[in-house]
Amino acid sequence: MGDSGATQPQPRGQRELPAAALPGAGRGNRTGRSSRTGPRTGRGDRPGTGTGASRRARAGAGQTGRGAGARRAHRRSRKAAIAAWAAAVLTSVLVAGAIGAYAVYRHLDGNIRQVNISGLVGRQPPDYHPRAENIVVIGSDTRHGQGSRYGNSQRLSTDQSDTLMIVHIPASRRWAEVMSIPRDSWVNIPSCRMGDGRLSRPQVFKINAAFAIGNLDGNHTALGIACTIKTVERNTGIHIDHFVAVNFAGFRDMVNALHGVAECNIEPIDDPLSGLHLTAGHHLLNGTQALGYVRARYTLGDGSDLDRIGRQQAFMAALVRRVKGELLDPVAIYRFLDAATRSITIDSQLGGISGLYKLGASLRGLPPSKITFFTLPTYPRSLVDPQDQANVLWTQPLDSRIFQSFRDDVPVGPALLRPHRPARLPARAVRVATGQFGLASTVAAILRQDGFTVTRTADVRSQPTETMIRYRAGHGRQASRLGAQVTGAAFQRAGRHGPPLVLLLGGNYGTTAQVDTGAAAPAAPPPTLNTRKASQRTCI
Repeated sequence: MGDSGATQPQPRGQRELPAAALPGAGRGNRTGRSSRTGPRTGRGDRPGTGTGASRRARAGAGQTGRGAGARRAHRRSRKAAIAAWAAAVLTSVLVAGAIGAYAVYRHLDGNIRQVNISGLVGRQPPDYHPRAENIVVIGSDTRHGQGSRYGNSQRLSTDQSDTLMIVHIPASRRWAEVMSIPRDSWVNIPSCRMGDGRLSRPQVFKINAAFAIGNLDGNHTALGIACTIKTVERNTGIHIDHFVAVNFAGFRDMVNALHGVAECNIEPIDDPLSGLHLTAGHHLLNGTQALGYVRARYTLGDGSDLDRIGRQQAFMAALVRRVKGELLDPVAIYRFLDAATRSITIDSQLGGISGLYKLGASLRGLPPSKITFFTLPTYPRSLVDPQDQANVLWTQPLDSRIFQSFRDDVPVGPALLRPHRPARLPARAVRVATGQFGLASTVAAILRQDGFTVTRTADVRSQPTETMIRYRAGHGRQASRLGAQVTGAAFQRAGRHGPPLVLLLGGNYGTTAQVDTGAAAPAAPPPTLNTRKASQRTCI
């Protein structure tokens, strides 16, 4: 089978080198060099080494190069393995973090009790600024499940709203206002659904009773909230978008989660009812102490609900500062959120923890100096009913202007206190009518207080949505004077017949209370509006 292309056998100890290892390989064929077969002197072959030795040396060099390349390849593969391992660990951490974040989200969202009361509040006032938010905050003084420390649950079998506030968040998110409504405000409470399924009768009573009416015949928080919101909307004309109800235990646990909240009192506090005992000065209150501080009434200050509201506002301002100071402590914030979500009931339209987060995120850049607390101005009801030494009436027309500010999405400011000259109208000039029980006589008393003469009050079959002043020809000036006292009223010119001036009170009118209309009400004290910023540090 021999052919001329067969490979010739090599001498023992010698082997053919690959072409890449031969001299000149990779440099092309140059005449006179590629055909050399004999020994060659130069840097590659020293004298006396011989051809075989030279080839073995070159072969060894080739093997050394291949070993270095292998080591480099090994190092590269090792680095790749480390990078892959690091990527796997990082991915695992991220996945675990995502799972953990999702678990936290599910946990917090599961804590919140959500209820839908849209079918219980009836027709709501118009919402002229949908991007603004009016949120009712109700502090429930329920003793249900709280033990004897906070009162007897057998004797106090119904829930009441110990604290009632409206938080206004404007569409711009550049400021916020928190208006406290005194729990002893004497108002009109509309018909509400009760726990036994029946409707309550409309009545005139203090505002915190609305929460109790809904809770009759058992612990029905949703019905109590619905009756409270219905009452607030009927008496203020403010469209309520959402609500948050907080119970005793939740407030206490929120304070504990923040490791306490700072408080300062001028006088020593010794309240046996709550067990709160503090020396004068600065303190860091734990949850139980804080709850006693914001609830104590009869042994502190003048013993009034208004004085207690002042302490509550000061403490809420301190709580806001404390929360902002703990934002860099994820454990403290988680505990705070866990306690908060376990203690609140919100409307289902708010969207659970996701909706609360979005609302909070929209206010993240809001400094405490742009958050204003104030109490709705009132005066003692004893001025119109000497037998009532406990309750208060809303100061008009100032309070109606405040309600109008909330409806118009503008800040409440000192301009509302500008004096208005009382209008003096002829006798038999004003007739007041409404479809809401007790409201006509209430407003009549207010108008008399402001110098008007009311000839008659009447209830109509159905209450209109809008407050209207109807006037006959020739009585436009009187209508304008009356309109200056009834903020937000519309005007309508009537025919030649009928009363010259009629005030028809709609669902958007904010009122005070029903009083004896047999005589003019005594003059109320001059209106005042005291505000407090969340950034203020006060000692009270």
